[in-house]
Amino acid sequence: MIYPIVAYGSSILRKECIEIDELNDEIKQLINDMFETMYDADGVGLAAPQIGKSLRLFVVDASPFSEDEPELENFKKVFINPELISESGKKWSFKEGCLSIPGVREEVSRHETLVLNYLDENFVEHEETFSGLAARVIQHEYDHIEGILFTDKINTLKRQLIKGKLNDISKGKFNADYKMKLIK
Repeated sequence: MIYPIVAYGSSILRKECIEIDELNDEIKQLINDMFETMYDADGVGLAAPQIGKSLRLFVVDASPFSEDEPELENFKKVFINPELISESGKKWSFKEGCLSIPGVREEVSRHETLVLNYLDENFVEHEETFSGLAARVIQHEYDHIEGILFTDKINTLKRQLIKGKLNDISKGKFNADYKMKLIK
């Protein structure tokens, strides 16, 4: 099932999400639906709050970046109850966008490497180190389950310049090639 993407301005995008207690058929179906929704919207990551679910869950498929980083060719992962252990390395900037904020892309500076503890789609625990674009996609999605948006990480001047666009999105004035909805 393809869910509508929750638009900027919806309060669920600002909430810290709750942990998932068990892997059941409902969660397994939700994971499949999230991948389907992400692919329908041409995204590389999708967090549960972006479809109206306040759960510590996100999915990524960074294979579209495999031209720049060949090791990402089959980088498709599920992250349940992730816990950020550390971020390290030089910070670097990259123009990010977000399915919940259509038409807005801005430079965001993030650490080059991160260590994450998480459960996979089989509820198996992992502690793994990620670098480069994989780390960036994961950091972006991890922020979502913490109630943080990429626009919170851009400089004040840039934020002022896009304030009108963000305001429009929060009022339902946006163009997107996928289903979206506003929830208060």
